Amino acid sequence: MNEADMKAIVAETLVEQQRLQYSNIDAAVQRAVAAILTSFGLEEEDRRELRADLQHLRRWRKSVEQAQSYTFKAAITVIVTGLVGAVWLGFKALLGK
Repeated sequence: MNEADMKAIVAETLVEQQRLQYSNIDAAVQRAVAAILTSFGLEEEDRRELRADLQHLRRWRKSVEQAQSYTFKAAITVIVTGLVGAVWLGFKALLGK
């Protein structure tokens, strides 16, 4: 057995160890997530409903943000219109004297 064969065997062993570690980590993470969701009262079968609920919440949030944007724009428009009207009335009063 030469040095290249030993390096290949060591490399294969390390790759296999890493694959096993990742699979152990993945399993632990899945168990942790399942435990957290269960503690919130969500069973694994409820994933579709949870996803639909989160999508609904996202749409709701975006619509509220859009309404806030329109409200801000309307408020700015009212303020600017009032200022322009006041300037116009002042200008008219100045010319009327």
